[in-house]
Amino acid sequence: MVNLKVILPSGIKLEQECSSVTIPGLDGDFAVLEGHTSFMSKIRPGIMTVENGGNEGLYAMHDGFVTVEDDMVILVCDRMESTSDIDKNRAEDALKRAKKRLQDVNNSDIDFRRAEFALRRAMTRIATVK
Repeated sequence: MVNLKVILPSGIKLEQECSSVTIPGLDGDFAVLEGHTSFMSKIRPGIMTVENGGNEGLYAMHDGFVTVEDDMVILVCDRMESTSDIDKNRAEDALKRAKKRLQDVNNSDIDFRRAEFALRRAMTRIATVK
């Protein structure tokens, strides 16, 4: 078994044993199973899948990093949302707003980096609750 702990700025969001966890790494998704090699990685917005006894939990993950050592996975991130935390309609509205902001290249008041982050967050949320 793998021990998983997810830490947010507000405290520990998730702490559980699982058979595997798939994490959205900077260079692609990777799975951690019992006995995995120790390493550290930055994470990107994406879906984390936690498997345990045939049950699967999906979580929208946002920027952070992960360490794996001795069957312990510690993930530190800005934000993590379970499928029950996500309002799909609200995420779809956020996606539309972000796309509109990014299309308005002539507006100097728009913070394009912030709009790109909003776009990625919305896309991740929508993919999590499909």
